[in-house]
Amino acid sequence: MQIVSTYSVRINERGQVLRDTAERYRAAVDFYIEIILEHWGKCFEQGMGTKCIRQAEILSVVTAKRPFTKYDFSASFYKFPSYLRRAAIQEAYGQVSSYQTRLALWQANGRQGKGPGKPTAGRTFPAMYRNNMFVRNGRYCARIKVFIRNTWDWIEVGLRKCDVDYISLNCVARKECVPTLRCRGKVWSLDFSFIEEKELTKTDLEHRIVLGVDLGLNNACVCSAMHSDGTVIGRAFLKLPKEKDSLKQALGRIRKAQKQGARKMPRLWARAKGLNDDIAVKTANFILETAYKFKADVIVMERLELNRKIRGSNKQKLHHWKARYVQRMVEDKAHRCGKRLSRVCAWNTSRLAFDGSGSVERDAENYSLCTFKNGKRYHCDLSASYNIAARYFIREMLKSSAERLRQRLLAKVPECAHRSTCTLCSLIRLCAALGSQETQVAEQSRCGAEAVLPSTNGGSPLRQ
Repeated sequence: MQIVSTYSVRINERGQVLRDTAERYRAAVDFYIEIILEHWGKCFEQGMGTKCIRQAEILSVVTAKRPFTKYDFSASFYKFPSYLRRAAIQEAYGQVSSYQTRLALWQANGRQGKGPGKPTAGRTFPAMYRNNMFVRNGRYCARIKVFIRNTWDWIEVGLRKCDVDYISLNCVARKECVPTLRCRGKVWSLDFSFIEEKELTKTDLEHRIVLGVDLGLNNACVCSAMHSDGTVIGRAFLKLPKEKDSLKQALGRIRKAQKQGARKMPRLWARAKGLNDDIAVKTANFILETAYKFKADVIVMERLELNRKIRGSNKQKLHHWKARYVQRMVEDKAHRCGKRLSRVCAWNTSRLAFDGSGSVERDAENYSLCTFKNGKRYHCDLSASYNIAARYFIREMLKSSAERLRQRLLAKVPECAHRSTCTLCSLIRLCAALGSQETQVAEQSRCGAEAVLPSTNGGSPLRQ
């Protein structure tokens, strides 16, 4: 598997010069967007690549063998670097291709609503190609070609020491790609992309260990390690009470300032965002540490639907809940460590009891605890983590089974036909049904082999 990661190296000076360079590059992208839009059906509909670049240069670049062109790129962009021009052509083609796709969908839907807007360069930034736009002339300094004094010339910029040392320490074995000049706020940096190849684990299903993770609001996460037969071999809880109290206090200060008429509170919001990010990072690290502790091959999480409108008393908690950010962080870290990540249906994982007794009733005082229909008191998030891990095994078992065997298993365990009704009890029953089917097949094959025995006198076989 190929993993791409990006690290930013801050540039210490020359903000105005870099801003002019980015604006010049965006103007070139807009120039080629107009050309590609006008000639889309004739020259540029086949695909992106060297053919697209060649067609754009035929229409706009004057050479000794091509003294006349329909558009003159050099008249508006004097001494524009050729590598950067080709990057602008590819960027423009991508914008126009996306626009044409959205336009076709809008027309297919009967032109309902407002159509897609014309593409523009927007917030694109130039790629600094090596030896043509970017040269390293020291450990903490580099030379880049920028638009300065109405021409393109080389300048020397300083690179922040801590960023360069971090990349040298952690990215030695990775392939370094072309850096991109980028601005975040008022800070300019060079974004270095690194590519690395990782081999993910390939363990048989019967020997596989999965880590079911339930991300919650009261508990940061609850993890359960499980075998394919439903045996739970470990549990882990992460609450982070101190961090959540600090976040609640920071949000309370923002609420108090808003009641007093304040509108923009950058420092208060920055503190709340920092605390929220810290909770997310600690949660992701805890999940990876737990996966290493129990030697899990796959990390299983819920496929959360957070796009709908948030209502209820927990509206603020849900708004600041960084579940997707945690999942993306866990996925990146897990792939880098060779582990897989899978997602299952999130419906009824907390509502249904893991023992198959039905829906649970949560406590009004402590929302983390619940009562099963058979009277058992249990941790609700822990029960949900059991169901998450079980749903992964149920899906993999049914997916790898033949259609006739799958129909027999679903007849014995009907709740496995719908992902939203599967629990740990369903997995145990499915494993028992699968074991009985394998025993029955083995018995039939043994009886078929014993049905025909060889004759003692050398004649034809005797049927028993």
